[in-house]
Amino acid sequence: MNTAPRSEAPRALITGLRGFTGAYLARELTQSGYRVFGTAHAGERVGQDVFEADLCDRARLGEVIRDVQPNVVAHLAGIAFVGHGDANAIYNVNLLGTRNLLSELAESPVVPSAVLLASSAQVYGTTAVEPIDESVPTVPQNDYAVSKLAMEQMARLWFDRLPIVIARPFNYTGFGQSVEFLLPKIVSHFAAGLREIELGNLDVERDFSDVRMVAAAYRRLIELAPAGEVFNICSGTAASLSDVLEIVSRRAGYEIGVRVNPAFVRANDVKRQVGSCRKLIDAIGGLPDISLAETLTWMYEADLAAR
Repeated sequence: MNTAPRSEAPRALITGLRGFTGAYLARELTQSGYRVFGTAHAGERVGQDVFEADLCDRARLGEVIRDVQPNVVAHLAGIAFVGHGDANAIYNVNLLGTRNLLSELAESPVVPSAVLLASSAQVYGTTAVEPIDESVPTVPQNDYAVSKLAMEQMARLWFDRLPIVIARPFNYTGFGQSVEFLLPKIVSHFAAGLREIELGNLDVERDFSDVRMVAAAYRRLIELAPAGEVFNICSGTAASLSDVLEIVSRRAGYEIGVRVNPAFVRANDVKRQVGSCRKLIDAIGGLPDISLAETLTWMYEADLAAR
């Protein structure tokens, strides 16, 4: 493979750079003085600092790591859609793929000063505790959540060799997120001027954050590297689906008809989640304060402009 030119700037490796969160984190790290490298799926755009690599191909990951020799790593790559239909792929990518990455990083000639692993608040499952802090027992209720909790436990095998920090983001969104996810789907329907939308569970309430806040939190965790710790990334407030529809309809200037599609209803869906970000704030300080209304307005206007 072609060796990426070296520079004096510290090197950051983001797995899944071409994914939704990757671009926002790359911007944060670049503005902080890092030279950003990344991995991408087959078919995604690659270049001098972005390499095609499959998490399940340990040898290829090793090539990339030896070539880049990253000073810090953010592991964002993985299957992120809860409703993904292939359980084997979920475990192979999220668990075994992460194991491959950590194995190769532990053997790197340059030991990173921070390795951030993106887990998920889905590991908490349904709980009566509110808000949910990092001490709440984990009770994952789908294969995606189980794969993320298994990843966290497996990563502990490398705690003595790598400065690993685990992030558990609650739901977050922003412009560029796939319409497979609920909020981008809603925003996209309004931006297209559609008059009806099919949704699943209407009674869910979630703790929604802005991807720009999440990227800022990731950057701070990478810079401070509180190794061996787990942190929630969340807003600390919950919004219902009705709240989301009302915000976007107010900006779009019309109300959309909602039809419940039984095929979209998940029997084991978590009904309500509200997180506590107290531990995160204590560790890294304040974060950008972006309301859900601001996020949805940004998404709607950016969607309109992109059409």
